Amino acid sequence: MRKNILLFILLVSVSGYSQNIKKALFIGNSYTAANDLPFVINKLAISVGDSLNYESSTAGGQTLQGHSTSAATISSIQTTNWDYVVLQEQSQLPSFPMSQVQIQVFPYAMALCDTIRYFNGCTTPLFFMTWGRENGDQNNCANWPPICTYNGMDSLLNLRYRMMADSNGALVSPVGAVWHYIRDNYPDINLYSSDGSHPSMQGTYAAACTFYALIFQNSPILIQEDYGLNHDDAIAIRDAARIIAFDSLSKWNVGKFNPQAIFTVADSIGVVHTFNNSKYADTYLWDFGDGTTSTLFEPTHSYTTPALYTVSLEATRCDNKMTADTTLLVSIENIELPIAKTINIYPNPVIGGFILSSEKVINAQKITLYSADGRVVKRFNSFLATEHKFDIKEFKDGIYFLSMLVDGEYVRIKIVKQ
Repeated sequence: MRKNILLFILLVSVSGYSQNIKKALFIGNSYTAANDLPFVINKLAISVGDSLNYESSTAGGQTLQGHSTSAATISSIQTTNWDYVVLQEQSQLPSFPMSQVQIQVFPYAMALCDTIRYFNGCTTPLFFMTWGRENGDQNNCANWPPICTYNGMDSLLNLRYRMMADSNGALVSPVGAVWHYIRDNYPDINLYSSDGSHPSMQGTYAAACTFYALIFQNSPILIQEDYGLNHDDAIAIRDAARIIAFDSLSKWNVGKFNPQAIFTVADSIGVVHTFNNSKYADTYLWDFGDGTTSTLFEPTHSYTTPALYTVSLEATRCDNKMTADTTLLVSIENIELPIAKTINIYPNPVIGGFILSSEKVINAQKITLYSADGRVVKRFNSFLATEHKFDIKEFKDGIYFLSMLVDGEYVRIKIVKQ
C-alpha cells in the first residue's frame, strides 16, 4: 500500500511540473565552439528543470560578414522557428577603430538581424558580448593603442556589442561584463585557456551561466550543475552572472523592445479620431468602451449615445501585449441639449478664469476640463449654485472643453483661452 501512495505522489509531482523549453541557434566561431558552450548551457538549464534545443554554426575565425553570406548559416536560420539566434563576432573586430567597425561589423550585424526577422518576425537576435584578451591584443596594439591592455580592449567590446544590440532592437548577453566582474573579484578563477584568448572551462561555465540568465530570464543561482568545476568556484561564477546579468536584465535590453501602447484621441460631436504612436507592435486592438472594437492602426469611431467613454488600446507583437497605461475619457455630449441652453460662460475667450452661470440652480458633477485632443487636463469639485468660478490660468492658450453632468445630462462647452 505504501508503494502505491508513493507512486501516486510521484505522478502528481511530475504532472504538475512545467518545463521551460527554449530553442536557440548559435552563430559565431571558436569562442562559441570552445568547450561546446551551447551543450553546457543546456546541461545547466536541465539542472534547473529547463531545456535548450540548439544548433550551431561556428566555423573557426568566422565573422558576421562571412555568416551573412553563408548558405549554411542562412539555411540554419530559416529551417527552425528559433526563440533566439545568438550572434558572436570575431573576437577582435568590434574593438577596432570605429571607422573600421562601421564598415566591417555593424552592416553585417544588421544584415543578419534582418535575415533572422525575415524568416521569423518573432525570433529575438541575441548578441554574445565577448571579452578582452587576458593581456590585451598585442598583435594590433601598435596600430591601435586602446586595445593594448585587457581593460582597454574589454571596454570597447562591451560598448560595441551594446551598440549593435541597441541599433538592431536586440538583446545582449553580457558575458564579457561577467568575466570582468570575476577578474576583479575572484582573481584566482582562471577564465582563459593557455592562449590567453579562448575560454577555459571556467570561462565557458561563466558564459553558460550568463546565457542561462538571458535565454530563460531566470536566476543563475538556481543552477545545480557545477560541470566538474570546484564547487566554490562554480558558486562564485553563478553569483557573478546573477549580479551582472540577471539582476540587470533591462540593462541588456530585456523588455526594452516589447510593444508599447501609446495613443491620443481627438473628438468632435459624436466622433473620435485616434492617433497611434505605439512602438514595437504589429497588431492593435482598440476598445471604444461601448462594445465596439477595431483592429485598424488608426480607426475613427462614431458614438450613438451621449456619454463619457473610456478608449483603450492593446498593442501586440508576437506573445507580448501591452495596454495603454492611461485610458482617455472622450466626451461626446451635444452642446444643444436643453440643459446646455440655460448655461452661460463669461468671459469667453478666457484669460485667467471664467464664470459659469445659470438662471436656476445648477447641480454640476463630474466636472472635467479636456484639451482639444481629448486629454483630461483638470478635474473640478462638484457644485450646487447659480454661479461658479473656474481658474485655468496655469494652462497654455488654446481650445478646451468643459464637460459636466447636470441634472442627469452631460454638457460640453467649448472654451477658448488666450
